[in-house]
Parts: sequence; structure tokens; C-alpha cells
Amino acid sequence: MALGLRLPARPAAPPLLPRTGPGLLLACLGTAAAWGVHASLPAVPRLTAAVVLGVAAAHLPGLRQVVRGPARPGLSLAGRRLMRAGIVLLGLALGLDDLLGLGWATVAMVLAVVAATFAGTLWLGRRLGLPGDQPLLVATGYSICGASAIGAVAETAGSDEEDVAASVALVTLCGTLAIAVLPLLHHPLGLDAPGFGRWVGASVHDVGQVVATAQTAGPVALREAVVVKLMRVLLLAPLVAGVAFALARRVRPGRADGRAAASAAAGTGAARRPAPVPLFVLGFLLAVGLRSTGLLPQHALDLAQDGRELLLAAALFGLGSAVDLPSLARTGGRIALLGLGSWAVVAGVSYIGVLLMR
Repeated sequence: MALGLRLPARPAAPPLLPRTGPGLLLACLGTAAAWGVHASLPAVPRLTAAVVLGVAAAHLPGLRQVVRGPARPGLSLAGRRLMRAGIVLLGLALGLDDLLGLGWATVAMVLAVVAATFAGTLWLGRRLGLPGDQPLLVATGYSICGASAIGAVAETAGSDEEDVAASVALVTLCGTLAIAVLPLLHHPLGLDAPGFGRWVGASVHDVGQVVATAQTAGPVALREAVVVKLMRVLLLAPLVAGVAFALARRVRPGRADGRAAASAAAGTGAARRPAPVPLFVLGFLLAVGLRSTGLLPQHALDLAQDGRELLLAAALFGLGSAVDLPSLARTGGRIALLGLGSWAVVAGVSYIGVLLMR
């Protein structure tokens, strides 16, 4: 029998575009500015410039209130959704024929580098007492492909925006330093051009940073570096799937993943566990398969590369705008120590692997 009670109507959510429009527009402007920085200073990668500009926008007196206020929903959306789309397009840079041509010794070396870097960084970050998901995110960024990998795992784990921003800032800084430091070690470490390229591909975080570092030793080093780096990128899919599987098996006390928190805030009921394999990871694998068929013309691949750069730059601007330098400074010593320790692990293990391959 009906009790005659009427529940109050849930207020309608505001339209998506008015809420996210200012932030998305600001992300587009930041991306254009990053392109301008790269055009003026070619040594500065576009994605690095996007992160730095995002951090600057969050702290400039004239923009801080906008970034923290009306632009925040759109910037957060850019950091999540545009990052996913960029990761899918990243799959079009990978061809299975190139990866199969590496040889088993190189594949084993890359697997060892990724496993040692991920496990070592995760262990050290937890021992240092870093908050939230920072140890997981830094371990992912160092072992796979920098900011793109951090975005992929953060999306799966539902990480706090502050943890993502701090981790992206750290790996971006260390990857940028690698462009200047590693070429100085080329000859002192006794590496020939192919060996130097493999070392760079196995130890530097972002694809653009790999290119900038390896090209100093010539075209042979550059080719070896890019192919080894793409092998590391391909490991993004199983790593993200593994994180999703681990999260699906356990619920961390006191925390819900980002989607669950949003669901609870909206009053939609019980928290959802993450999918075993996120959709954008499946899209990444499908893009790898499509590239491997050889059906896509070169101009289409070039357009996809430009689109990927645009999407990732906008996403990284959004993530950079979430950095709060005073909060970061409170854990700055510990996270800097983690960055140096992880850098030593990835560079050392990959160097040993290159020597063993001779």
C-alpha cells in the first residue's frame, strides 16, 4: 500500500558544457602556448612546456582564482578524458613488426628494467611514507612512459588529483634533466652508438625526451632508442590491467576510487569496483593492432601523432594546473629522494642490461 509520501526531487545537474567550458578553453590556450614555447625553444618538448605552463597558471595572481574556481571542472576533465584519448592514439605509434625485430635479449632486458624500476620505486616510496598513490604513480611513470603512464594508472586507480600532479611534475623534471645529463655519460660509460640508444630507450621516461636525448649520438642511436622505448610503452597495457585486477580484488580501507567517490557524492549507491581491463587500454591495444596491419597511410599516422600531442598537452596542462607548490614543498624532500632513487635504479639496471647484451 502506498504511504502517500513523495521524496524530494533530486536537483538536476548543471549542463556539462557551461561547467567545463572555461577550463577546456584555458587548456586549449595553454596547449597553444606550449606549441609557441617549443617553436621558440626547440629543445623544450611541447609536453614539458604544457606541464610547466599549467603549474604557472595555478600560481599566477591573475589566473589563480580562475584555475581554482570556474575553470577547475574543465581542467580536471582535460586531465582525465583527454589523457585517455591521447593514450589510445599512442598505440598507433607502435608496430608489432618493429618490436618483434628487437630480439629476445633486448626484450628480456626491457622486461627486467621495467620490473626492477616499478618494484624498487614502489618499495622506496612506501618506505619514505609518501602520501596516497604517489609511490604507485611515480613507479609507473619511471618504469613505462612518464606522464602518459601516470595518467593511465591514475585513471584506473581513481587517484587524487594532487597525487597525480605531484608525480607528473617529478617525472617531467627528471626526464628533462636526462636530456642534458645522459649525453655527457655516453663516452665515459664506454657505450657505442647502438648501445647508447638502447640505454636511453630503456631509461628515459617520455618518448619525446628519448628522441631529444638519443639524437645527440646520431641516427643509429636514435632508431635503437625509439624501438626500445616503444617496447616499454607496449607494457603499459598489462601494467594497467594488473593494477585494475589488484584493485578489483581488494578495497583499500578509508578510500574509494575516484569513480566510486563520484558515485557516492551523486547519491547513486554502492561503489563500483574498477573494470579488470579499462576501455582505454583496450583501445590502446586495438590501435597497436591497427598500426601493425599496415593499412594506415603515413599521412594518417602523422595526423594521429599530431592529435596525440595536442590531447596529451591539454591533459598535462590540466594536471599541471592542479599542482599546489606549498603542499608539494611539505613532501618535497621525500618525493625528490624517491625521484633520485628511482632514476638511479632505472639507469643502473638498463646500463647493466646493455652491457650484458654485447
